[in-house]
Amino acid sequence: MARRFPNPIRACIRWIGLALARFGLIGADRARRTADLAWPRIVTGLARMSKSAVDVAMVGVAIGPAAIAGVGFASPYWGLAFTVGGGVAGGTIALVSQRYGAGAFDQLGQAVRSSAVLVVALTLPITAVFWTYPHALISLVSSDPEAIAYGAAYLQIVGLGIPFAGLNLIGSRTFVGMDDAWTPMVVRAGGAVANILLNAVLIFGLEMGVVGAALGTVLANLVVTATFAVGLVAGRLPGMATFPTSVDPVGSYLHVATLRDLTTIGLPVLGTRFVWTVAEFPMLAIVDVFGQDTVAAYVIARRIWGLMNTPGWGFGLAASSLVGQELGTGEEANAEIYGREIVRFSVATYVLAAGLVAVFAEPIVLVFADDPAELSVPIAVALVHAACVAVVLQGVSTTAAGALEASGDTRWPFYSQLLGLFGLAIPLAYVGAVGLSIPSPGTIPVLGVTVPGLEVPAVGLWGLYLAFLAETAVPAAINYYRFASGRWKVISRGYRPETPGDD
Repeated sequence: MARRFPNPIRACIRWIGLALARFGLIGADRARRTADLAWPRIVTGLARMSKSAVDVAMVGVAIGPAAIAGVGFASPYWGLAFTVGGGVAGGTIALVSQRYGAGAFDQLGQAVRSSAVLVVALTLPITAVFWTYPHALISLVSSDPEAIAYGAAYLQIVGLGIPFAGLNLIGSRTFVGMDDAWTPMVVRAGGAVANILLNAVLIFGLEMGVVGAALGTVLANLVVTATFAVGLVAGRLPGMATFPTSVDPVGSYLHVATLRDLTTIGLPVLGTRFVWTVAEFPMLAIVDVFGQDTVAAYVIARRIWGLMNTPGWGFGLAASSLVGQELGTGEEANAEIYGREIVRFSVATYVLAAGLVAVFAEPIVLVFADDPAELSVPIAVALVHAACVAVVLQGVSTTAAGALEASGDTRWPFYSQLLGLFGLAIPLAYVGAVGLSIPSPGTIPVLGVTVPGLEVPAVGLWGLYLAFLAETAVPAAINYYRFASGRWKVISRGYRPETPGDD
């Protein structure tokens, strides 16, 4: 019943797809199928990133820039939940979508159970470390005592939610792999709304500050995990249609072959996400050189970037699911067509979203600050404008990566992320903060020529602007090159189910 309610985001996404179809850039039927799978995930992303943005906005209004900086310094650590969970879930969606496409439902439950036990085993030690050493961990990123105190308080509590966040990614990818993006949208968007309401009560009502923000996040993730578990075991949720299959909770969890496939596919995905998460630490340390106001501005811009980047959530997973399903039936040519056309669809959506944010950048930034005169506001506006240019290339990067992940070809997205962040983005940010000084290596023997040193003065915020662009341009170029090569189709043959299921 809920699916019949009018939805402006669904209508907008479908309109973009059908407009592209009229110009011959995408098949109309593929546009509809992609839109129907992508838009719920985009809504889920908007809800989740809105929650994250509201966390920052609420602590910013309640406490100020120091709290924004503290939560920002803790965010990369919280991101480890999505690094580990996303890595395992990358294997989950590849296995689930190919088995679903081949009708091998008897093999689907095993992929889910093995994914769940693997993600719990990987995340529990992280939770223990965050609970024990929060102050020391935040001190690795910043030397600002006030921001460190806020960040440590936030990290210690929010770390309790990391296993639940990882399991939520498994649940979400399982449904998307079964061609159902609606269910995870409803569940996770509901969790995000609950998170926002809990935060409002805990931060403002009970005056718990950053601890309240962290506790709200943990409780909301726990509710979402329980909902996914009930739905997958029962094969349905109240008010929703029956799912294509259910998962037997007492079946085998430690299935060696499945764990091996999850590891083989998931490790490069985990590596890709780990690169991005690890890169946040030196990036924040570099931004800290600019001062507390710039750190607050950078954190605000990153939250807005996260909202703009939600089309990639939908189109990346749509590419993973649809390409994987076509590969599962042996239709490699159709899989390639889906991949190419979803990239075009994604880029067009990013262009429209980034354009709107660029026009309204200042009022959007002011949501995070109660005083327009704060120094962080104009800096944040400038960073948002730079992000609007850079984020468009995410339409290529995330969608091409999604298609590659569906086939099991997950190494190249890892390489591209590694090069983009550590090869260009972080060095550019460093040059912006402190410049670059390379001493003379001395005189060349025989020729007697002295090689001069190199002095590059600090370029200020331009280093951060260019870092944003490098972060997206390099993965976009590399991921699409790999997709265009067609090698992923050959790799996928090693992961396809041998025979369809009997039921």
